[in-house]
Amino acid sequence: MAQSAVSATGTSEITPISAKAIAPWAVFFGILMLVLLYFVGAEQGATALISGEGVHEWVHDGRHLLGFPCH
Repeated sequence: MAQSAVSATGTSEITPISAKAIAPWAVFFGILMLVLLYFVGAEQGATALISGEGVHEWVHDGRHLLGFPCH
């Protein structure tokens, strides 16, 4: 290997990741989780964005698993 995480003394060097580098990923995954929570918990109800029963059928078992009522 040309580069190794282990130094010549046998100890590994771990570089810390700054909050500035993590922030965009945290925002992305936070928004993704909110969208998934919406589709599992609220879609096909009073706030439905997509008409029909397609989304309801795709997330039906997940709703019951998470305790959301759907029928």
